[in-house]
Amino acid sequence: MEAIDELISAAQTFYDDARASENGRSRSWEHCYRVFRDARTDPSPDYDYLSLHLAFYLASWGMYRGSSFLLQKDYKVLVPIVEEILKPEYDCLFGLACADLRDDDVWEQYTNLYKYIDGYFDPIRNEVAGRVVESQVSPVLITKILMGTLGCVPAYDRFFEEGARYLGLEKKTYHEKSLLELADIYEAHNDRLEEARRGMRTDDLIYPQMKLLDMGFWQVGFERDAGDAK
Repeated sequence: MEAIDELISAAQTFYDDARASENGRSRSWEHCYRVFRDARTDPSPDYDYLSLHLAFYLASWGMYRGSSFLLQKDYKVLVPIVEEILKPEYDCLFGLACADLRDDDVWEQYTNLYKYIDGYFDPIRNEVAGRVVESQVSPVLITKILMGTLGCVPAYDRFFEEGARYLGLEKKTYHEKSLLELADIYEAHNDRLEEARRGMRTDDLIYPQMKLLDMGFWQVGFERDAGDAK
């Protein structure tokens, strides 16, 4: 099986599994993404409500585990991030096509938002740790936030990275170049990926391109991890 075939099959498996359980954790992304989509056109968005959605989505995907600094904070710590994400300059990031990452203006807004989230969390993390933490804020956390609210980047957790490694990506971990490599992959197989993506929707929600890649690489990594554990 070619890598692109395996990627599409894995994404379909993830999507089908989400459909199988009405209240499964995979639905947390759908709920979060939908409310942030609607909020972008709401003149008076409820930041508190949106922060709750974001917090639960993050908890569903492991961002409130024991060592996480977020575990020591309530959901309201996310309000400033929600306020920033909903600024109109980031409209170009919502559900973006992978190829749009090559647009200089889009790339600038993406990097600005990523840096904002990183900079916002840094002193909070230091406060919780009781010391200055030298390492960067985890790209896993930041990319999960961006996936849940904008669908503009995969969540670079360990299963995604394992899937990327197995399917032969040159850049397996989070890096600016890794996003451009994903754009290359999508463009090279655009017709097949778009055909698969057209079947991935629920009610009024269409899965963005980056979500398809997120599901596919994650599912491959998850299945390989499960196989190694046997």
